[in-house]
Amino acid sequence: MASSSNIVSAAALFLAIMAAAVHGQGTRVGFYSTTCPRVETIVRSAVQSRFNSDSTVAAGLLRMHFHDCFVQGCDGSVLISGAGTERTAIPNLSLNGFTVIDDAKTQLEAACPGVVSCADILALAARDAVVLANGPTWAVPTGRRDGRISVAQEGGHTLGTASCATFNNRLFNYQGTGGPDPSIAADFLPTLRSFCPQNNNGAARVAMDTGSQNRFDTSYFTNIRNGRGVLESDQRLWSDNRTGNFVRRYLGLSGLLGLTFNVEFGRAMVRMGNVGVRTGTNGEIRRVCSAVN
Repeated sequence: MASSSNIVSAAALFLAIMAAAVHGQGTRVGFYSTTCPRVETIVRSAVQSRFNSDSTVAAGLLRMHFHDCFVQGCDGSVLISGAGTERTAIPNLSLNGFTVIDDAKTQLEAACPGVVSCADILALAARDAVVLANGPTWAVPTGRRDGRISVAQEGGHTLGTASCATFNNRLFNYQGTGGPDPSIAADFLPTLRSFCPQNNNGAARVAMDTGSQNRFDTSYFTNIRNGRGVLESDQRLWSDNRTGNFVRRYLGLSGLLGLTFNVEFGRAMVRMGNVGVRTGTNGEIRRVCSAVN
């Protein structure tokens, strides 16, 4: 059950956040159609190669794209390495997939030197990772340029995965009661306690989508319906009427007009991928994704 990231709990979070996201300007589908026509094939091959040996990279690349976009916008700043960069922020220490981006960049520099941004590689890789995890596909607008600023303190504001320390109170002393959160399903509580014992150091990480953490499906919503949400905020998505109806629609329950999760997710990813983008002459095209030119 322990996992460094989770693909559908992150997906659910995207959908909630993207209602307020603002479209970027200047990106378009097919931006590299003449300057680097094999860009999507090359990125897809790099993702596939790593996925074949490590399926957890799918969730890792999706999470990395999210962490990139919500600090300085979708500019590849999370990819820059070195002291004091976003990569050194605590929530980013467990990010997975940097070597995939580096591999794709190396191949693209050989095929189309100085053309494809690292930010675009990451956006394409996140889409390809979702597809490999049995999720939907969508057309990715490209044309982003890379940012030159990467600051650890800003990276510290991005969301990490569920460590025991973030929800231990739910298991043993919910709201000072000395007992567990009653919204946790009785058959799920022993499982959580086995991974997060009462006197543990809180550092262990737990998958937020039980039994399906490396697949793209709607089991996350089924889990919170059944009282198996790991975080209290997850579980409240079901109990709060403001969000519960959306969960029911994604599950096709209660005779409500259904929302197709895959379609909505693809739309949300396009919107997220346009947050704070740099285009035109703003930013640069890095030759190496881990360092500014």
